[in-house]
This record gives sequence, structure tokens and C-alpha cells, in this order.
Amino acid sequence: MEIDFSIHARGMMAERGIPEEWIRRCLKSPDSKEAGADGNDHYLKAIEEHGSRVLRVIVNPHRQPSRVVTLFFDRRLGRRR
Repeated sequence: MEIDFSIHARGMMAERGIPEEWIRRCLKSPDSKEAGADGNDHYLKAIEEHGSRVLRVIVNPHRQPSRVVTLFFDRRLGRRR
């Protein structure tokens, strides 16, 4: 999947210490994928290196290339084992 990152997403990566490799892993092989009410796709993946916390990556699929809008560790989902 060809992607680019919004300015906001790049800022969140730096602020939260989330490497691009984790994001690409999440997009390539998500544990699950959800359609958001806003038309964006939500990719979810437990990141073992981060205590198996679930990374949520929100992508706007309507842009070419697809754009990562934002990303965060989803506290509502806790840790996956």
C-alpha cells in the first residue's frame, strides 16, 4: 500500500515515539480493520514491542496515495495477549 502522512500524523509519531515501521506493519497486516463513520479506514494492530498495546492508524483512502490522518495507542482496547 502506497501511503503518505499528514503533518498531524508526523507530529503524533514524533510526540508519541511511534516508529514508521510499526505503522507500516499495522497497515500491511492489521489484526482488524474498521470503517469509520467519517469514511476513513481504521487499522488496528497489537504492537508486542509496546506491551501489546493496540495501535490505531486512521487512513483516508480517498486520497492518492492514501493518507495516514492520525494514529494513537487505543486505551479503550487495552492490551492484547
